[in-house]
Amino acid sequence: MAALVQTSGEWLRGTGPESDIVISSRVRLARNVAGFPFISRATADVRVQIIQQVKAALRGTFQGRKMLPVNVETLSAVDSQFLMERQLISRELARGDGPRAVVFSEGERYSVMINEEDHLRLQVLHSGLALEESWQECDALDDLIESQVPVAFHPRLGYLTACPTNVGTGIRISVMLHLPALRLTRDIQKVHQSAQKINLAVRGLYGEGSQALGDFYQISNQVTLGKSETELIGEVQEVVLRIVEWERRNREFLLTKNGSQLHDQVSRAHGTLTSARSISSEETMHLLSSLRMGIRLGLIENLDAATVNELFIHTQPAHLQILQGEVLETEKRNLARANYLRRRLNLTAP
Repeated sequence: MAALVQTSGEWLRGTGPESDIVISSRVRLARNVAGFPFISRATADVRVQIIQQVKAALRGTFQGRKMLPVNVETLSAVDSQFLMERQLISRELARGDGPRAVVFSEGERYSVMINEEDHLRLQVLHSGLALEESWQECDALDDLIESQVPVAFHPRLGYLTACPTNVGTGIRISVMLHLPALRLTRDIQKVHQSAQKINLAVRGLYGEGSQALGDFYQISNQVTLGKSETELIGEVQEVVLRIVEWERRNREFLLTKNGSQLHDQVSRAHGTLTSARSISSEETMHLLSSLRMGIRLGLIENLDAATVNELFIHTQPAHLQILQGEVLETEKRNLARANYLRRRLNLTAP
């Protein structure tokens, strides 16, 4: 993990369509290996067999990128959380038990979780709004696995999954958005309500059950049965574009109505992050959110969004401890986090 922490996944590049608002696009497919019981009834021996089959299918490269297997069962709590913070594994896989693994690519665009809720969770991540590209690559990854591993499929129902909500295509489409202006204007609740009416979910940074830290929100589909992958992607894309435009209008409204106050908020955030001696993860996320919005609105110079995106991740508890090379209690993490932020941000000062 020490080598991995020195790099950033492609989804943190801060580039791509609508990247002023859209952090990343993700397409995930749920699959189960035919002939084996679902995970809730699978023995340890069965789980090991599944891992072996999938790792064999992914041995070598995919789309020119080397695939790297990791045995999640033997990882420390810090290393498991580290992979979760990088969006390579889910909270369920990180905190689960028994034989389980992940195989991900160099650059971290592709990953396959093994023995989570389903036998397989295939994932493709892109920076910015790139759902169609993510789907095409995830479909190719699925074809590669299915060419070597038989999957559970019903001619009428489609792909069979542990949770009924995933039966059908098994697809989960998620777009991570940075929506500070919608929160400041208190319109974020309207986003929740509007999404629910059309069977879309609004979740926090780490998906289901997580908080919207740093004003990050994930928009994703809740239904997979009865519609094609292309239809579902089109529906999510349409809603996301509306939210993007809504966030932009609200940013302009805040800038026009009281630009000096907004500028002051951004400057104070920058000042705190470059001078604090102790700072919590939650406060850091909140202040970095203001900083990222300020960069996009031209209120702060000599700092780019990709650096702030990286700081969002590198200041998370597990990343921070791996960067420091030791396990840290909360108080020491807060000191180390402040020191890391001062060092990184003061390097970018004019």
